[in-house]
Amino acid sequence: MQRKVANETRRDGAAGSAARLWAPLARFITWESNLGERAEARGPAAHFAYEFIRFGVKQAWACLFGALMLALLVATFLFYPKGAALARYDFLVIAAVAIQVLMLAFRLETIEEAKVILIFHVVGTIMEIFKTSVGSWIYPEPSLLRIGGVPLFTGFMYAAIGSYIARCWRLFDFRFTRHPPVWVLGLLSAAIYINFFAHHYTWDVRPVLFAAALLLIGPCTIYYKIWKTHRHMPLLLGLVLVALFIWFAENIGTFTAAWAYPHQKHGWQIVGIGKLGSWFLLMLISYTLVAAINRPQPMLPRDDQDTEFLPR
Repeated sequence: MQRKVANETRRDGAAGSAARLWAPLARFITWESNLGERAEARGPAAHFAYEFIRFGVKQAWACLFGALMLALLVATFLFYPKGAALARYDFLVIAAVAIQVLMLAFRLETIEEAKVILIFHVVGTIMEIFKTSVGSWIYPEPSLLRIGGVPLFTGFMYAAIGSYIARCWRLFDFRFTRHPPVWVLGLLSAAIYINFFAHHYTWDVRPVLFAAALLLIGPCTIYYKIWKTHRHMPLLLGLVLVALFIWFAENIGTFTAAWAYPHQKHGWQIVGIGKLGSWFLLMLISYTLVAAINRPQPMLPRDDQDTEFLPR
């Protein structure tokens, strides 16, 4: 038993925690590890409470980029001066670039994650240019930093999804059983992306895409480590929950008048629940990009005993 505890402490202690890479957090590594051990010693209720709080903190850390972007939307909606020399949208572009640079400079984000974010930024911006050109939604405010009808800060909103998935992958040490081949997910993602454009001119094949996603991802289980051991849930459920939170965030974004759908022309209304399906499909593209870089690892019986846990 003593050997097991020592191994677990080593896996989740200062030697295994990437928080050591960031000075403001490094001093708390040992303290937090001791807090967890004390909670575990107090019994199941305290252990559950500790893991629940730890899960929430990790989720908040994974959402850092997206949360900052959402906070900027709300803050500029409430406080940005009307008639300012710098348009609100242009300020958002500059602020988003500054956040990205600072996250890299302070090693809150890896180069690999930044690559995924950049790719998804480009993917999202191209789609935005097309969607605004056909009237799917509009950006009503003036700006200089834009392409066509799309202010450049919008690509960072898509990038926030990629950032969240990439950071979760590291923070929770993802493992999988029955994960579909990444190249097959790549084909599905390509079909999803093409359909976002093609359905304006031909049949909308989203029902087929949903069915394909169910067949591919439905059997897969994702294992995620909050502290010492991996918990698990169906991957499909996890992706649906993330899509739901993105839909909530989109409602906040439209409330701040950052963009508007046709039905919101005369005042804010809730975004239709049908958009949840679109976000699920779009998120699959982002998930596939992250999976292509991280190469999903299988969950093996020894993983909770022998592997290093790096809560980065």
